[in-house]
This record gives sequence, C-alpha cells and structure tokens, in this order.
Amino acid sequence: MPNPSPSAPVTHARNPLGAHIAVGAGLARGAWTTMRALGADTLQVFAGNPRGWAASAGNPGQDAAFRQRCEDEDVPAFVHAPYLVNLGSPNPTTYERSIAAVAHNLGRTAAIGAQGLVVHTGSCVDDGAYDTGLKQVREGLLPLLDALPDDGPRLLLEPTAGQGRSLCARVDDLEPYLDILEHHPRLGICLDTCHAFAAGEPLDEPDGVATTLERLVKIAGPGRLALVHANDSMDVRGSFKDRHERIGQGHIGTEAFAALLAHPATAGVPFVLETPGGDAATAEDLVLLAGLRDR
Repeated sequence: MPNPSPSAPVTHARNPLGAHIAVGAGLARGAWTTMRALGADTLQVFAGNPRGWAASAGNPGQDAAFRQRCEDEDVPAFVHAPYLVNLGSPNPTTYERSIAAVAHNLGRTAAIGAQGLVVHTGSCVDDGAYDTGLKQVREGLLPLLDALPDDGPRLLLEPTAGQGRSLCARVDDLEPYLDILEHHPRLGICLDTCHAFAAGEPLDEPDGVATTLERLVKIAGPGRLALVHANDSMDVRGSFKDRHERIGQGHIGTEAFAALLAHPATAGVPFVLETPGGDAATAEDLVLLAGLRDR
C-alpha cells in the first residue's frame, strides 16, 4: 500500500482502510502524521480520556487543522466515545454522565470534521431491566439525535460482545434498539467483527458473513452501516469475550474479512483496525486488508 506524504490527496479504493490512532502530539501533528506513516486513509481517535468522565476542550488550532485536512484530502475520520458510557445503566449518576459524555463528544466530533461518533450500545446490568434500559436509551439519545444538523456527524451504534446483560449484541438485537430510537436518520451502525463473532454471529462459516450482513441490512435498512471495526478474535464464536486479535491470526480468519470487503453492503464503508501489536503490526494488517480488498 502506498505511503503518501501528509499533503498528498488520497484516491480511495472500494473501502478506505485505517486504524484507531493515538492523538499523541495533537490531532494534526500526531494522529494525522501516524495515519500517513501507516499508509492508511482513514482513522478513528478518542477526543479525550477514554477511561474517564472529564470533558476535554481540545485544541482549537489542532481541531481546525485536522478538519481542514480531512476536507482537503477526503479522509473519513471517526471519534470513539469513552468506554465508561452506558446509557442502560441503572446507576443514575452513570446514566447522567453518559448522556453528558455523548453530547460533549458529538460536539467534538463536529468540531474536528469527523463523520461519526461511535458509542457502545450498553448494558442494563441487572436481571429483568432490559425494557428499562431501552427506555433510558430512548430518553437520552433522541434529544441529542434531533439536535444534530443534516450535515453534521452521525451517531454510530456499536453492538457489544454479549457480555454483562448487553442491550444489543447480535444483529437481531438491533431491531428493538433501532425501533426505540425511531430509526432516526442521524443513526448509523458500527459493526465490530470481534464483538459480532463473540456474540455468536457465524462469521467463520462459508456463508456466515453474507447472512450476517444481509440480516443487518434487512433490520437497519440500506446505507445504515457506516463503519466496520476490523478485528479478529482470540476466542471462539459465542464466547462473549471481547478480545481482539490481528487479522487472520484469530478464530474468524482471513477469508471472512475477504468476504466482508467484497459484500455489497460494505461498498464504500471504511474499515478501521483495533488490533494488538503496535504500529508495525497495524501496518502489516493494513497491507493484508488492502490485498483482500483489491482481489
């Protein structure tokens, strides 16, 4: 895969390929430079501390420079919400902080010119609290979605691996989740392959990718899939364990990613790695994905 200079325009193939990248020295100085060094043409970042509630104001200069580069070079960027966010939590403090964190991060997503904010779909935590959890999701997210402009970022729902009384893990779980949010036009889907596999989706079977994506499109509608987190799995299908592995080195396998990259439902959809091993491993996995994409 070519390694363009920081100012070179990018011509996307069928799917932009990239990774979750640490901001480091700043969005434009750090994250952007790392993206280009990896040979990537899309990226995902955190807009603050992923494991804390404190809201980061960002750096206006870095925000503006990053936003301009995304626009000039047609780079789709994404922000991931903090891991602590759980709109299904029975703890009132956690719930209120989660709403505030999503609202703040949507603002940061717009400020840096990113296309979407990825938010985990959450857990109701307690037995028998599923309906209450979904009601909280509706009350918390609908006002935020209604406030998003048509040309602003989308809120991307990322189903989890099925652990801890998940509100949404398998593709079929998206149906009640989207229903409660009225299939809002500013909603998108982020499909994490490790999560889906851990929750039980048969991505390792010959037709498993096709059947999974076709169900997703039937439930969510065409154009709703906006991002794929491309992660192999250290654990077997249905393990409910969220442990990412490098592409082709886990239980999902290389052919599943080839099928994902070839399916009509993923046409134009960016793929972002969240795999272990550091920058060198990420660069190798990007080359592998590019080869699968360009078959």
